Amino acid sequence: MSGLLALLDDVAAIAKVAAASVDDVVGQAVKASSKAAGAVIDDAAVTPKYVHGFSADRELPIVWKIAKGSLFNKIVILLPVALLLTVFAPWLIAPLLMLGGAYLCFEGAEKVWHVLHPHDHHAEDTAAAKEADAHLEEEKVAGAIKTDFILSAEIMTITLAALPAGLSLWFVGAALGIAGVLITAAVYGAVALIVKADDVGLHLAAEARTAAGRKLGEWIVRGMPTVMKILVIVGTAAMLWVGGQIIVHSLAVMGVHAPEDLIKGIAKAVGGASGLVTWAVQAVIDGLLGLALGLAMIPIVQRVIAPVAARFS
Repeated sequence: MSGLLALLDDVAAIAKVAAASVDDVVGQAVKASSKAAGAVIDDAAVTPKYVHGFSADRELPIVWKIAKGSLFNKIVILLPVALLLTVFAPWLIAPLLMLGGAYLCFEGAEKVWHVLHPHDHHAEDTAAAKEADAHLEEEKVAGAIKTDFILSAEIMTITLAALPAGLSLWFVGAALGIAGVLITAAVYGAVALIVKADDVGLHLAAEARTAAGRKLGEWIVRGMPTVMKILVIVGTAAMLWVGGQIIVHSLAVMGVHAPEDLIKGIAKAVGGASGLVTWAVQAVIDGLLGLALGLAMIPIVQRVIAPVAARFS
């Protein structure tokens, strides 16, 4: 009997350690994934356009298809690659982060460029509308998943780089897996709410039993265009900030400390004892650097990278 009790005590002790490990993994996953805020917001801002033009009953099924593709990208493809990098080529993480940061800067700067050149933006909107009018659902889903792959790669790389050094491989894998699932659920849950908000508003405006409910429905319908504009602005700012920050910090990791030290010095001089002001100044400088880099990349992407990629597509 005493042997059985001792065994149960051992099992209980192991269970406590396992539970603590799970808590640690989840905590690290949440903390690390928060570093990918810019890419996450961009993902949430970009995806709704892929359901534009489809009937209301197809919107959620399309979002679900894209979400499953996104989860496949993160867990089946990118997670093993991240673990291989951790084991065999950790020195590649910083350069890959810089590539991802440059991509975020380019995406953010391109959105700013379209605002400054509305004619070009209108042409793109018209082309997108024609494509949506064709109701080629599978092509739209495939295009969304391809776009998601790039953003997911950046999200997973940022999350990997944000994890503390010295963790075991299984811990890293579990943290990345949990982060991938949490981010996917958050992004596509938000997308589902966004694309169905109009329908919910219309239903409330027409069917709510109270005047307050009907008024709420009207506010939702009228407010969604503004919400989408705000989401795009916040997403663009986050991309430029995170992209610039990634590049500056990655340079420091690779031994080039001057840019990061200079930015921190300016932020500290302006912010003084206020940590919030110091952070804000540093974020603004990182964002401006990201914008400058992104704008410089636009002609390179349009005249060099895009034509080369088109030949292999």
